Order: sequence, then C-alpha cells, then structure tokens
Amino acid sequence: MTMKGTSMKAKIIWRSLAAATALVLTPVAAYATVGNQASAPASTTPAASNVKDACGQVSPGYMRCLAKVRTDVDGGTGVRGAAARATAQQALPDGYGPADLQSAYKLPSTGGSNQTIAIVDAFDDPNAEADLAVYRQTYGLPACTSANGCFTKVNQQGATSPLPSPDPGWSVEISLDLDMASAACPQCHIMLVEADDPMGSDLGAAVNTAVHLGASVVSNSYGGPEYNGMDTADYDHPGVPILASSGDAGYMAASAPASLSSVIAVGGTSLTKTANDRGWSEAAWGDPVLGGGAGSGCSAWIAKPKWQHDPYCPMRMVADVSAVADPNTGLAVYDSYRVAGWVVVGGTSASSPFMAGVIALAGHASQYTQGAQYIYQHSPSHLFDVTTGTNALVASCADSYICNAKHGYDGPTGLGTPDGLGAF
Repeated sequence: MTMKGTSMKAKIIWRSLAAATALVLTPVAAYATVGNQASAPASTTPAASNVKDACGQVSPGYMRCLAKVRTDVDGGTGVRGAAARATAQQALPDGYGPADLQSAYKLPSTGGSNQTIAIVDAFDDPNAEADLAVYRQTYGLPACTSANGCFTKVNQQGATSPLPSPDPGWSVEISLDLDMASAACPQCHIMLVEADDPMGSDLGAAVNTAVHLGASVVSNSYGGPEYNGMDTADYDHPGVPILASSGDAGYMAASAPASLSSVIAVGGTSLTKTANDRGWSEAAWGDPVLGGGAGSGCSAWIAKPKWQHDPYCPMRMVADVSAVADPNTGLAVYDSYRVAGWVVVGGTSASSPFMAGVIALAGHASQYTQGAQYIYQHSPSHLFDVTTGTNALVASCADSYICNAKHGYDGPTGLGTPDGLGAF
C-alpha cells in the first residue's frame, strides 16, 4: 500500500499500524478454546496482578467478552467484602454506582421510559434477572422485571426457550452490561439477547433479532480480530444505533465489530473524583509500562466513513466516543453465578452498554442513520474532551493521537465522554 505525498510523520504512523495489523491478522498457534469460552483472543499484553479477564482465550472466528474483573475487592475473591465494608461503615458496594456516573457525565436520572436497550451476549446467565434486581434495589432504581414488562430475555432466535448453555465468564459480562445500561438509563426497558455461542455469525444473528424485536439501541461488549470478508450486514441497521466495545488490548489493529462503519465504537477512560469544577477528571485508560487499555487502531479492511476526518489513518479509525472503563476506577456489579456477589468490573465492556443507555436516554436513536455520524455532527461542545493518558507502551507509539489522548479527536477516547445529552 503506497502513500504518495504523505508526510513523514504519517508514514511512520502508518508503518506502525500496518505492523500491528499484520500481527493480529496472522493465525496464532496460541489460540485455544477454554471450556465454553469460544470467543476472541485474549489480550497479548500483560495484565495487572489485581485484574483478570472474565473470558479466556478462544479459537479464531469467535468473539471474546471484554469484561475485566478486580480480584482485590469484593466478589469473594479479594481482601475486602461485606465485613470490611461494615468495618469501614460503607453503605454501598465498592466501585462506582449510578449516582456516581450520573454526576460524572451530567446525566438526568429520569427519561427513556419509551426506549429499549438491547444487550447482546453469548451463552446464558441463569441468574441475570435476579441479579439485576439486586443491583437496582441496592441503588434505588425502579424495578425492571419480566413481570412488569421492563426486562426480557430471549435466545438468538427471539424465543424465551430453549436458552443457551450457561457460562460463568459470560455471566459476569451479562451482569456488567445489564447494570451499566441501568445506571445510564434507569427508566429504559432492557432486552437481553443470548447467542447460542460466541461465534461471530451467532452474535450477528442475535443483533438482528434484537432489532427485529424492537430495540431502540443495541450494545455489544465483545470483539475479535478483523478479517477479509467480515460480516457487516448484521450490524447495519439505520435508525437503530449499534454500539461495540473498542477492545481492551490498547493500541493495536482495530477490533471488530467496533471497526465497522455502521457501528459506534466505544473506547474507555480512567475516571477519578477530583476537586475541580466538574468534580471528576478523566484520562485515556491504559498503562504505559504494561501496555493494554482502551482499544484504538486503524482498520485494515473498512473504508474511512465520510464523517470521520482524523489525519493519519486512511481507513476507519477506532474509537468514536468513550466512558469509564478502567477496572481500577471500575464499576460495582452484582453477579451471583460466578463471583457470588458484588465485584468491581471494568473494560470497554462497561463503556459500551453505558453509552447505549446514554443514547437511549437522549431519545434520538432513530436519527442515527449512518453509524456515529450523528455524534460527530453534534460534538465537541457537548462532550468532555479527554486530553491526557495513553493506551500504548511508551516506546511503541511516540506522540500520536492514535494512541494518546489529545485535544479534540483521539483513538483511545474518540471525540470524548458525555457532558450531558447534547451530543446524543
């Protein structure tokens, strides 16, 4: 691929991107299926000792859930728990809850009662509805149950039975997704569509089912390497925003389905309470020593959408927008199938369903006719611009916006994070 007339800086960045793409698109002998975890490859970057992936490594052609679980707080696996909270006189679980997120992103606590957020995941979480009830009751959110018509769980064909086989890793993902959608839009309806397994075609079929059943917006908290001939039709539904996590491996080749031009790619930040006017600060989620963090990258296969104008990626660039994803500034999640209670979870698995809830809350979903174009047209005045942090090893990406947060658009955080609903 030639780049006649391109600046030397652009050539250096493009060579770097091409090298990363080649690494991802080359079959890797280390791919393996672990239990039911038939999903996308795990991150090749070292993980912090206090964080583990909910889903393990998998075979090519499958997608991996992207939830990252803290092992040092709650969930029965860490040093803190109910007894420690009682000692510290903490009334709520560790991790950010709905009020924190509404404060950080200037969101109203009401609205969206006529909207349905679809959550697409693989396998079954048998305790999904009961766990969601615990989360919502703990934080004073209105009940969302099958009995009152707010919650629906179906298989990828749209039927309530038979449901797929259960899986403990994906159960954490499902709990995270349901809780984050609830935190962003407490009055929205929620539809959980469970694919038979994490094969790309089955997850795509589940997205189609969600749209067919009337979803206002669809969130997908999974990803895998791009490949020639990727399915695009299942994720192309004008008038129904389709969101996907940008990935948790940091700066590398773009992750699918987030890289599709019909999809809103959601990156991630570290969110911290501060004494500034906003009361919060954000940086791109990443570790300059270990690597990893919010996924960003230049697609090897998808043409650049006409509404995206960053200078050094000639193809589709990921991400578009972002929200909190760093597990070290993570979210309180209740899951009784794998972790037996409260746990702190992060990953761009958290930011995608949260942003789906924000879009549903804004109530303009039907105007999303071309991927993220609506957001690009209504920003940046209604977004918080994230200008610090990196998702790359210091030596691997120099000073590029592709892997470093900058003023305006950048890869790890896209256009920024919600400042109210004006951009959505």
